[in-house]
Amino acid sequence: MADVSLDWGREICGNLEAAEQREWLVANGLGGFAGGTLAGTLTRRYHGLLVAALRPPLGRRLVVTKIEENVDSGGRTYALSTCRWAGGSVAPQGYRHLERFHLDGTTPVWTYACADALVEKRVWMEPGANTTYVRYAVLRAGAPLALSLRVLVNHRDYHSTTRGGDAWQMGVTPVDGGVRVNAFDGAAPVLLLAAGAEATPAHAWYQRFALPRDAERGLDAEDDHLHAATFHATLGPGQAITVVLSTEAAPATDGERAWKRREKYEADLLERWARGWPGAATAPAWVKQLALGADQFVARRPLPDEPAGMTVIAGYHWFGDWGRDTMISLPGLALATGRPELAARVLRTFARFVDQGMLPNRFPDEAEAPEYNTVDATLWWFEAVRATHAATGDDGLLKDLFPVLENVVEWHRRGTRYGIGEDPVDGLLRAGEPGVQLTWMDAKVGDWVVTPRIGKPVEINALWYNALRAMAGFARKLKRPATAWDTAADRVRDGFGRFWNEGAGHCYDVLEGPHGDDLSLRPNQIFAVSLPESPLSPERQRRVVDACARHLLTSHGLRSLSPADPAYRGFYGGPQMERDGAYHQGTVWGWLLGPFALAHARAHGDRAAARALLEPLGQHLADYGVGSIAEIFDGEPPFAPRGCVAQAWSVAETLRAWQALSGGAAFARPAPAKPAKTPRR
Repeated sequence: MADVSLDWGREICGNLEAAEQREWLVANGLGGFAGGTLAGTLTRRYHGLLVAALRPPLGRRLVVTKIEENVDSGGRTYALSTCRWAGGSVAPQGYRHLERFHLDGTTPVWTYACADALVEKRVWMEPGANTTYVRYAVLRAGAPLALSLRVLVNHRDYHSTTRGGDAWQMGVTPVDGGVRVNAFDGAAPVLLLAAGAEATPAHAWYQRFALPRDAERGLDAEDDHLHAATFHATLGPGQAITVVLSTEAAPATDGERAWKRREKYEADLLERWARGWPGAATAPAWVKQLALGADQFVARRPLPDEPAGMTVIAGYHWFGDWGRDTMISLPGLALATGRPELAARVLRTFARFVDQGMLPNRFPDEAEAPEYNTVDATLWWFEAVRATHAATGDDGLLKDLFPVLENVVEWHRRGTRYGIGEDPVDGLLRAGEPGVQLTWMDAKVGDWVVTPRIGKPVEINALWYNALRAMAGFARKLKRPATAWDTAADRVRDGFGRFWNEGAGHCYDVLEGPHGDDLSLRPNQIFAVSLPESPLSPERQRRVVDACARHLLTSHGLRSLSPADPAYRGFYGGPQMERDGAYHQGTVWGWLLGPFALAHARAHGDRAAARALLEPLGQHLADYGVGSIAEIFDGEPPFAPRGCVAQAWSVAETLRAWQALSGGAAFARPAPAKPAKTPRR
């Protein structure tokens, strides 16, 4: 395939609709981020230059929204910014001067043409700090240019919107090199600094910014922001100025040094990736871009007794760190990028949250207690531990975690929250109770659980089988008795035969639900083929893959439900009730394409053909969240991207599968499973 280009000229930059549908993102490793559109408009409440994570990785607040830039050249003023207003107007229209947009690593770079002058703007964040840098450089000019930079601020929860006005008076105080903004009593102060510029404090509300992407989602679609300061500077050819936006007490203000740190940081990431995977030298550029983009999801989760705790942000812009997403993503984000020590730190961090044999599903934004409503996060943890040990041989990690893993299995055998427990008859795991969503198909609106999947879900038992096989391997490695683990796994393998429906040629999605066995054709059964240990015979593996290929496979992932099902919904959008009603009823999930490709390779023995299934995602890197992979897509052509513009497991599973199918160690083809003893249905 022709490799993807993350570099556009006026054919995209000058087209407002096309430029707005492409979004950029930068992150700081704390859970904080900055993001917006190529055009410079704010189209979501989550767009801004500094969304600070004040309680890493959460406590996220939008504190700096955007900069309104004017450039004076030859007696003419050029407005570089672009704003959409609630009345329907677009003013100013700086996108008309945008000659080029490209990514430099993960850094967005805009190049504006103002008559004979070229002005470059780039935005990046300091790793490990709530600090954003916005650098303006004059690449070409016949005479010095005068820049006027109006900085707009806020101080709100990043999920909300603002109605500003005289009732909200922020404190804007001059400091050396800029201003300090105190939004309200108790708020984290925000520094707006620019060495070499003249700073003028201001206090004027810009009201009724339009947020069209929020309007599409049925959300409040207007927002207000405060003009808190204006910076003035005159720059000649080759000169630059950097605006520093920060909630840190003493941010580094040297823009040139800050940029060199950013360059080195990303160079180190690529070096580690290349050192850890021999195929990096010949990998397509889009795979290299994913290796960089993977780092955007990695964040600190410091704990009182473990300040080096780490986690994974599930997706941008609105997700925090979720146990399920973290464990699914970890092999791709850490092991596939040559960062095994990161994987170990995340595994150890989450081990501290195990309660009643369960990992938390979600950490709420406002520091409430973790939520444990998940049956799969804990089982994916076993696979993440297995993959990490296979990649590192770290017996110390295994020794430390083995007692916790053993305790998890004990809880699952005797029963834990939400009806999760082993069935003593067949060894399979059951889970669920009314009003609770426990699997990754977890949409819930009010009291409506869209896909409750109460009973014995197919992927849960594929994971349970793999967990028991992994425990047998761990026990042998640690020179402990393993026979009981093997026996338990054999029992689950035999019981798993009950999932097979010969007439349909694929697995039941759920056994023993409130309304009996569920034969809905969903993608969950693919994990019974893609995971390291399969409880299915080779012939059944092929039939599962072929059924999913015929009915669920798209260019960007697998549909969550067959189009032949009466409950199928092919398009995702609208208010929450409509969106969540379609979320797992036909919507395509990008993260499933990696497991499907691995399953296809196992079933058909052709790695090149399986790897080719991933190539359309390389093209997708240029059409939504530039340089990343979306959360979901419509179930019908052209499979338009929806949801989060950058999703951890979408990136991670694509990267992991590509490398595995290109000869990486992550690909394994265990011996075929023994035939099930349970009679076929």
